[in-house]
Amino acid sequence: MVLLLRSVAYWLQSTLFDLPPDQRISGLGGLPVDAMLIPAAGGVLLGLIGLALRRRKARYVDLVEANALHGGKLSMVDSLIITGQTIISNGFGASVGLEAAYTQMGGVAASKLGDMLQLRRGDMRKLVGCGAAGAIAAAFGAPLTGAFYAFELIIGTYTIATLAPVMAASIAAVLVTALFGHGEPIVTIPEVITIGVPQVLLIILSGLVTGAIGILLMRLVGSVEQAFRTFKIPTWARPAVGGLAVGALGLITPAVLSAGHGALEKAFAAPPLPVVLAISIVFLKVLASAISLGAGFRGGLFFASLFLGAILGQVLYWVALWINPGLFPEPSIPMLVGMAGLAAAIVGGPLTMAFLALETSGSLPLTVAVLVAAVASSMLVRETFGYSFTTWRFHLRGETIRSAHDVGWMRNLTVGRMMRRDVKSVSEEMTLKEFRRLYPLGAATRVIGLRDDGRYAGMIDVADAYADEALEDGAMVGSILRHTDVMLHPALGAVDAEALFEKHNADALVVVSDLAERKVIGTLTESHLLRRYSNELERARADLAQ
Repeated sequence: MVLLLRSVAYWLQSTLFDLPPDQRISGLGGLPVDAMLIPAAGGVLLGLIGLALRRRKARYVDLVEANALHGGKLSMVDSLIITGQTIISNGFGASVGLEAAYTQMGGVAASKLGDMLQLRRGDMRKLVGCGAAGAIAAAFGAPLTGAFYAFELIIGTYTIATLAPVMAASIAAVLVTALFGHGEPIVTIPEVITIGVPQVLLIILSGLVTGAIGILLMRLVGSVEQAFRTFKIPTWARPAVGGLAVGALGLITPAVLSAGHGALEKAFAAPPLPVVLAISIVFLKVLASAISLGAGFRGGLFFASLFLGAILGQVLYWVALWINPGLFPEPSIPMLVGMAGLAAAIVGGPLTMAFLALETSGSLPLTVAVLVAAVASSMLVRETFGYSFTTWRFHLRGETIRSAHDVGWMRNLTVGRMMRRDVKSVSEEMTLKEFRRLYPLGAATRVIGLRDDGRYAGMIDVADAYADEALEDGAMVGSILRHTDVMLHPALGAVDAEALFEKHNADALVVVSDLAERKVIGTLTESHLLRRYSNELERARADLAQ
């Protein structure tokens, strides 16, 4: 599937941009003026597709969301739509990569296989991770990279139980691509280096800089989306407007177009760019990627972040050369460090980047250097921003997903599933004498007080009716009501419900069908909620260990 999708996208690029054989669009020296209209044409096509799909009102689910909330369940139709939009975006030159399409199709194939085999939730999530691992391994010719991409980003954790199937998928994918004459690493760096304290300090600095640029790029995507909303540009027209802007940037340098494969190969094969030119390309590529995604083009930033990081690595090389010419023997070393730092910031997988360096260079010292940069970048993003690009997109639309850890059971564990429906109720105007006759001590723990119209008035702790001797038998039940304005509703999640218990220091709360109508349908105690939550948490942990 990876080879097929790649071939279709490259065919589109070759046809539309009239590329020479074996030439990538981002590696061209320049473009004719009319080529700036090609990304805009792709935007028009995406806008028309969006209009045609408007009636579906579907929210397309990617692998991270599927594993986090839906137990690995993916829709084949939705995945084909995502993949088609990604191919159009990349094929027409938008500044996005194909990795989103690769992993989506790998994941949905695994999900449908799991459906056929009727796998349980935990196994389905692992199998979807295998599909993603195979896709990334095939795309980069790197089985360890694919495997740890799945562990860090799709499954959300690494266990011995998942090692064998995920590694098997990654190795098999690389072997299959090798049968077709592909499967080589994206670049090869044979240089062996020695890492000392001066290099480590520069590498940490590189990690912090790439982390900051990763945050800038993610923020910029949200800013572009906000700008389109501010200027009230219709959703269907945004890709065309964004495509025109990206095409204009492509006239300055074609390196900003597509994912950047050709430009990356050219960067490693040619001498390092001058500092000003390298910084300019980074600026233009960041802008092009943000406009592409903010305008509505579909795709990922995995490879784009590798290209950006490589150019930033050239800047690091010039800095090191200015400090001490012997720090880095050649520019490919800081380029690989920059690739790992920026990709770890945006994609969110430091170990994935470390293994990419290992499989690219075969050098353990260089792998350690890359890991230092990736960890520094990831820590900066985590502490100051808190999201990778994928989870940032969830945040922009109101989701709270931080990773692919299975939190779907938390969404399913609602108040409506846990409440008791056998509610005891009395009128709030009943006298305490009558209440004590109906509910002697020990007969019940809590009773619901209702208004004349049947709406919730408050909760009565039966012990309160006997605790205060100053209350005369003629006093009304309404005088001992608790939590008169605190109610739960059936769709409320366990975490939010517990927050209400904590805030109001309540042992039990009423459940109403609607907060405005206040019609009582059940009750829920804090002890029962915590017990159910604990049981589900233990079950989720057991799934991870199996």
